[in-house]
Amino acid sequence: MHETICDFLLDIIQNAIEAKASDISVTVADDAKHIRFSVTDDGKGMSISELGRIRDPFYTDGTKHVRRKIGLGIPFLQQAVSMTDGEFEISSEPGKGTRITCSFPADHIDTPPVGNLPSAFLAALTYPGDFDMHIVYSIERGPAKDGYELHRSELIEILGDLHMGQSLIMLRDFIQSQDESLENIRGAR
Repeated sequence: MHETICDFLLDIIQNAIEAKASDISVTVADDAKHIRFSVTDDGKGMSISELGRIRDPFYTDGTKHVRRKIGLGIPFLQQAVSMTDGEFEISSEPGKGTRITCSFPADHIDTPPVGNLPSAFLAALTYPGDFDMHIVYSIERGPAKDGYELHRSELIEILGDLHMGQSLIMLRDFIQSQDESLENIRGAR
């Protein structure tokens, strides 16, 4: 079940990886009024017909998960966005990729909690597969702005295999340190 914005974000990233994307761009922006995220990939993309059907929870293309008969990720995301009067957009082109953007009002009672971004970013960066990922996180509270960027290819170059124990520990600690440096800004909501 999708309980946090991070759950939705990871579901969309996993879809991009399963669509054979070689380059995935993730942005998360947290300001006083909205929590936004976007995921852009260069995967297989979808036709207009497929785009229409992915909003149906009882549709799945059957290729990613052969035994799965339903696909709930996009319908759940759309429902959560709709309940908060947020915004949801999806665009895709076969052979070119897909872009999904969402915006939740920060103060709406039905906006899901953000969740644990450092853990979500760690999970996304360590999904198996041959792809690059660029993550940009920004936070803004009034005049105070900050954030950080993570590049999967650079992290692999520095840390080596991201599935090895020591590399995972260093990556987790690095992401956590980047996020902790933003606590003063985050607490100003």
